[in-house]
This record gives sequence, structure tokens and C-alpha cells, in this order.
Amino acid sequence: MKIIHAKDYEDMSRKAASIIAAQVILKPNCVLGLATGTTPIGTYQNLVEACKNGDCDFSEVSTYNLDEYRGLDHDDPQSYHFFMRDNLFDHVNIDLANTHVPDGSNPDAAAACAEYDKIVAEAGYTDLQLLGIGNNGHIGFNEPDDHFSAGTHCVDLTESTIQANSRLFEKEEDVPRQAYTMGTQTIMYSRMILVVANGEKKAQAVHDMCFGPIAPSCPASILQLHPNCVVVADDAALSMCEGLY
Repeated sequence: MKIIHAKDYEDMSRKAASIIAAQVILKPNCVLGLATGTTPIGTYQNLVEACKNGDCDFSEVSTYNLDEYRGLDHDDPQSYHFFMRDNLFDHVNIDLANTHVPDGSNPDAAAACAEYDKIVAEAGYTDLQLLGIGNNGHIGFNEPDDHFSAGTHCVDLTESTIQANSRLFEKEEDVPRQAYTMGTQTIMYSRMILVVANGEKKAQAVHDMCFGPIAPSCPASILQLHPNCVVVADDAALSMCEGLY
């Protein structure tokens, strides 16, 4: 696991975007795994700017997102379908037919998850998977558990995750209680994993991800076993890792 120290959120975002842009430049038809939440927004803004400047061409890129809330239509402003269009897809030259997000509008969880596993496998899995990390160490919506998950599945969101995500909703009661998420095994199939983290609230999770025991109580800790995992984090998020790397 390689740790890249960023000064602040803006620096983290620039560094992460540069890594993704390099992947696109080196392999124009690459498969990107993408994440949502507030942490990657700055990364996406930098990628949009790079595309506008002619430094990054998304015309052959295909994408597969980690997760989606169960029960939200694709056009719901709180859905991750909408989030990706609003923050990236509508602002770069990507073919929307090549963008994929789990179908949260499908009430049949088994069918929705099996279909997503199928298309991700048919794509050959991702060349680069972008991840954020939750305060409790979750990646995607893989919450702390007694085992590591395998394929895409429906998960009950923990109270801490619901509270963390409530800032994006009018009130906490509006936050969906379930989501479809790519499993940790599928994430580990990616040829490169890029984790972004910022802020003091992520410090414990970042420490446990990088230096704690590998255990499903911190889902991100499994990334220690990945042969090509890069963590880009700012001062605050790395505050508990001083002297360890």
C-alpha cells in the first residue's frame, strides 16, 4: 500500500485526479470504477477541467460505480445516477451508454445485484477503482461485519452511515436505509485501487485501513492485501499515521 500525503482537500483532489488522468492517457479505453460521496467531488472537478483543457479524453472510457441507494429512481436528485451526471458525466466527453451504476430502482435485490455482477465481470473488472472511506471503515457500502463480502449485494446501512449521509438530504428520515453495493471481493479484482480521504473524522478509519489488523470489522483493511493500492490523504486524515510510513 502506497501512501501519498496531500496538504489539504484541494491538494488531495489534484493528486487523485492526476492519477486517474494518467490511467486514461495510458489506456484510452480503460475501465474506471467510480465512487460517490463528498470526498471525490474535488477529484471529479479536476477531471472535468482536464477534459475541457484537452488533457484527458473520456470518449472511449467505460465506468462502473460502486453502489446505489435502493428505492431511488435514476433521476432522483439524491440518487448516485444523478450524482455522477451532475458531477462528472454531463461535463466530459464520455458516452453515457458506457456508464454503469447499480439499478436501485429495481425492487428485486437479487436480480439487480446479479445483473450488476454480470456486467462488471463481462467488462473484465476495473483497471482503476476509486474509493472513499467511511468513518467506520466502510468501502462502497460494505459496512463492518463478521465477514468480507463477495459480489454485489443489498446491505442495511448502519446508523453511523445514515447520519453521515444525512447532510446530503433535507432530513435524516429521508436517507434510504438500504443500498446495492459492489462487494469487497469484486473491488479487490481491480488492477489498481485509489483511495481518497480527507478530514480529521477519517483519521481513525485511515489508520485502521493502512496499519490495523485485516478484519471485516474494518472493511477497508482488506486493501492491505491488494498489490497496487494507493492512498491519497490530507494532513488531518493522516494525523494518526505519523511515523508509520
